[in-house]
Amino acid sequence: MKAIQIPKYVESFSELQVTDIPAPIPNIQNDEVLVTITHSALNHVDLLYARGLHQNNHVGLVKPSFTLGLEFAGVVASASARSGFNRGDQVWGSSVGGFAEQIAVPASALHRVPSGWTLHDVAGLGAATAPVSYGALVRVARVQAGQTVLVHAAAGGLGVVAVQIAHALGAKVIATVGSQEKAEVVRKLGVAGGVLVVRYDRDGWEKEVLKMTTDGRGVDVVYDTVGLVEKSIRCLRFSGSVVIAGFAGRGGRMETLAMNRVLLKGAKLMGYRYGETGRRDPQENEEVWKGFNEMLETGQIRPVIYKTYLGLESVPGAMDDLAARKVWGKAVVELRSPQTAKL
Repeated sequence: MKAIQIPKYVESFSELQVTDIPAPIPNIQNDEVLVTITHSALNHVDLLYARGLHQNNHVGLVKPSFTLGLEFAGVVASASARSGFNRGDQVWGSSVGGFAEQIAVPASALHRVPSGWTLHDVAGLGAATAPVSYGALVRVARVQAGQTVLVHAAAGGLGVVAVQIAHALGAKVIATVGSQEKAEVVRKLGVAGGVLVVRYDRDGWEKEVLKMTTDGRGVDVVYDTVGLVEKSIRCLRFSGSVVIAGFAGRGGRMETLAMNRVLLKGAKLMGYRYGETGRRDPQENEEVWKGFNEMLETGQIRPVIYKTYLGLESVPGAMDDLAARKVWGKAVVELRSPQTAKL
């Protein structure tokens, strides 16, 4: 089958190539399910995995040779009766190996496509992306109606979902973006009452955020996937929370922080690694998906798709676009039509 295989880490995404590799054989004893992939989606983690810069590379969880790609949607090709899936079921999921024509994964890695949604739609959310925002805001930060939530990189794959989740919870949302184009993306999310948008590529954006809060007291919760903890604390009310879910904006250079700022604000800093949480506590991720699926079924969240790329051959260019921060929402790669996948 065709796949984007990583025999060794790359320096440039132009080095990525479509190659022929053996088709996966599911382990029926472990209730693995074989899925014919129709759509894959790009994730910031893919950029790191390809270059060997992710913590999962460093600890040996993901190492060459492996098939790149973390998010996929498709049609079940084969499954055991115990798996809970049947041939022809439309599913989406998350596992290393998403940039391929087929993938074999444990049944626990798959979710049925919600009613009224297409495979293209769910790929436009990303099974390794959207639940991160739900877990961070609902399970970790415990966002409540009436609170004010600051979402960084609000036009990104994590951000566009976080804005919608926070609004669904009844929170006031302030969103940071890095360009006028991305500001318009956030404003068009269809959130009732709108979203307050701040350009964090401009000096003094923290003061703008404070002005947007009640009596300038600051926000209750910050959702940070960029690496802006120090500046986020300036936006925080006393005893507010910062949920740290990534460092996408730091180019591998970790932030240092004067801890007196944490003390003076009585700030709560909470890290959230969705993948590691699932490995250590599968029940917690089940709760995340239960609540998240309820929001999908009730129409509180919709996909935001930057572009649909065609074929695995388009992956290197799509990766370049993602690395250059051109992408807002999700970049989707279409491999085949759902009708073809059922043949």
